[in-house]
Amino acid sequence: MRYGYKASAEQFGARRLADLSLHAESLGLDTVAVSDHFQPWRHNGGHAPAALTWLGAMAQGLQGAALGTSVLTPTMRYHPSIVAQAFATAAQLSRGPVFLGIGTGEAMNETPATGAPWPGAKERRLRLAESIELMRRLWTEERVDFEGEYYRTVRATIYERPEQAIPIYIAAAGPLAAKLVGRVGDGFICTSGKPMELYTGLLEKIAEGAEGAGRDAASIHKMIEIKVSYDTDLERAERACHWWGALALTSEEKMSTEDPLELERLADAHPERASSRFVVSTDPDEVVERIAPYVALGFTELVFHGPGEDQARFLELFTRDVLPRLRARFG
Repeated sequence: MRYGYKASAEQFGARRLADLSLHAESLGLDTVAVSDHFQPWRHNGGHAPAALTWLGAMAQGLQGAALGTSVLTPTMRYHPSIVAQAFATAAQLSRGPVFLGIGTGEAMNETPATGAPWPGAKERRLRLAESIELMRRLWTEERVDFEGEYYRTVRATIYERPEQAIPIYIAAAGPLAAKLVGRVGDGFICTSGKPMELYTGLLEKIAEGAEGAGRDAASIHKMIEIKVSYDTDLERAERACHWWGALALTSEEKMSTEDPLELERLADAHPERASSRFVVSTDPDEVVERIAPYVALGFTELVFHGPGEDQARFLELFTRDVLPRLRARFG
């Protein structure tokens, strides 16, 4: 079991996010997973530091925690070659393991930065699969000629290749993306707060994809971002969720909306929904009980996302009250 910290680049600037991540490691968390946004969920008060730059700084600052993205989209804003080069460098700098968490993305991050139309779900999956193939070849081969449907390289060489393979974790919220995880992913990423039958179905599709590719599904790492608003003050814990009201929007609303002002408007129209994706509690035993079903499904890498502005308070309370109980129960 690994227990980590979700570094929310949408909510905090680069230096504060770095300080919080170092604090999380000092308090005993094993993983730092950063989001990669060109634009945040909220225009007012939002942030969006460049994840690739930030990862380089953290690779030097952390003393051994695993470091990676949850998640980055290597298909539109970034050419896969650039992502492969950046992560190879981060892996050489880091004192701990580096992982690349990727997904098919959201319009708010890709369309404004590129001016390109937002592709349909099928094209986004095809782009993602092709990017994985290209990145792995760049990490392992000397000179890469690649002629794909979406990407092309000519005698491309990454001169600072990683000494060990960088695991690629694929985010999936639907059955076809989950089958892709099974076919080619080293790991699976998803987020908490949805019906449990969704996770069961996704894991079944991962197993189906793995079987079809002649792979052992048990070898695929399973990471979940667990959204927890834990505090000794229940009203404070509830209030902390409001900034993240966009998480309670439907997938269609989030995926296709490209303007942070519009996302902010949609989220603020229903503030009562904001906490629906979070475990909100003042009882550490209750928090552990609500995390237990995810562990029972086979998730062994738990990354905790606290929603509040006072992240230091969340980290200190969580690692004092909840983390020891998690370690005692799950290892």
